[in-house]
Amino acid sequence: MNTTMRYSDAELEELLNNTESDLAERKEAWQGDAPDKGLQAVCAFANDLPDHRRPGVLFVGARDDGSPSNLSMTDELLRTLADVKTDGQILPPPTLLVEKRCLKGTVIAVVTVQPADAPPVRYRGRIWIRLGPRRGIATAQDERILTEKRRYRDLPFDAREWPHCPLTDLSRTLFEEEYLPGAFAPEILAANDRTYEQRLAACKMIVAPDVPFPTVTGILTLARNPRAWLGPAYVQFLRFAGTQWSDPIVDEALCEGSLSALIRRLDDKLDSHNRTAVDITSGPVEKRTSLYPRAALQQLVRNAVMHRTYEGTNAPARVSWFEDRIEVANPGGPFGGVTAENFGQPGVTDYRNPNLSDAMRVLGLVQRFGIGIQTAQAELQHNGNPPAQFIVTPTHVTAIVRRPPV
Repeated sequence: MNTTMRYSDAELEELLNNTESDLAERKEAWQGDAPDKGLQAVCAFANDLPDHRRPGVLFVGARDDGSPSNLSMTDELLRTLADVKTDGQILPPPTLLVEKRCLKGTVIAVVTVQPADAPPVRYRGRIWIRLGPRRGIATAQDERILTEKRRYRDLPFDAREWPHCPLTDLSRTLFEEEYLPGAFAPEILAANDRTYEQRLAACKMIVAPDVPFPTVTGILTLARNPRAWLGPAYVQFLRFAGTQWSDPIVDEALCEGSLSALIRRLDDKLDSHNRTAVDITSGPVEKRTSLYPRAALQQLVRNAVMHRTYEGTNAPARVSWFEDRIEVANPGGPFGGVTAENFGQPGVTDYRNPNLSDAMRVLGLVQRFGIGIQTAQAELQHNGNPPAQFIVTPTHVTAIVRRPPV
């Protein structure tokens, strides 16, 4: 991952004054069409088509000529700008830094956007690029250049090629009918100037159109049998008749298949064991309650699939259902900026598998990033369950959810 470069005040003021620079975007305020155009700029900076290998900067509170607009720098505005990296509109999530900086004697919001390690990056299904003051949607040739850049970077494991897996093992039907409509805007899909291989490469499912080797993300998302190529690409489900690991196992399943199929099978297995009580006597409306809130279990299980390590291990993620609790365990400890000390805190997130995270967002398996644990905790509280507990070690993360007290 890129380390965040921080410009000096003098460098920022130079960018503010240079109205022809393709490394700066200025917004007087954050209302009207400014957020949409601002996020287009963030996407373009992340793609770094000119290959500056330097961060781009979005200034909020500056006019087109670089002069301050004296916009009030509220905490709400800064939170809104920081949400850009987690709200799922820009995929993969950009690496950025949001600050209040005193420039030209006035406080201005500064969003510093690092070039992406694995371009192309999309905003609302469109790949935005910038050359000079021009901002626009990438052509097929632009996408090819971005894909070529990706091949020569130090890539995360989920973007690496898997040359032993043939392209024919990826499901074209799944890609074209389920994945592409969620990945790109309709007018981009309607254009006929991109081959099947070019579209796969733009979604990081293969290395490049002229190097059609599937990536790890391509195998996990589209392969008919991902385990044939990546041994740990499954989730083991165990149901115990008791509260101890030594108690009899009454149900066991290996949930596997393409990413969407694996998640569907997990959902079905969780639903089959999550008993629902129906109350028709305590009020005028029928009331249904479950031992565990479905949304909380989904968040925790999908987090395990998203954040686990697929490298250097053959261990699966595991869901172990006991009479008094459920344990969701995944190989891979904290990653990047996440530590055992800050694990689970709001706003603290990092991505071991940024391209797999992108795929899960495209397929509708996550709604936004960085809030899974908070959502699970809120659902548990609403259902009357104790808060989830987390055991975090350098090699594993285990979430423990307990039944509501009797």
